[in-house]
Amino acid sequence: MANTSGSSPAVRRGEIWWVDFDPTQGAELRKRRPAVVITADGLNRARRTVVVVPLSSGPQPHPPIVVATPSAGQRSVAVCDQLRAVDKRRLVRNEGRLSGADLISIEEGIRRILAL
Repeated sequence: MANTSGSSPAVRRGEIWWVDFDPTQGAELRKRRPAVVITADGLNRARRTVVVVPLSSGPQPHPPIVVATPSAGQRSVAVCDQLRAVDKRRLVRNEGRLSGADLISIEEGIRRILAL
């Protein structure tokens, strides 16, 4: 169950959180799943939302859209084209932190899919 207490958890860039993505529509990744926080720490402290990239164990890595994230667990990939802002109340549990190398791979994937 998502955080319904009204209190905002302390969230940092590069952390892996279980996020309750439901309800979703169409081709959006659904259900509760881990995701990587990519917003800057200053915004994470100031805002009630964070931007995350969902993780999945399903698809094979296919950069730049699906990037391998070995520090998040075996067969884990970041689905960069599914990044989204979520209210902190959707954050369920902190599961640790990505390696710096994995975070850089996700950043590169996001830059490529957004043509930045």
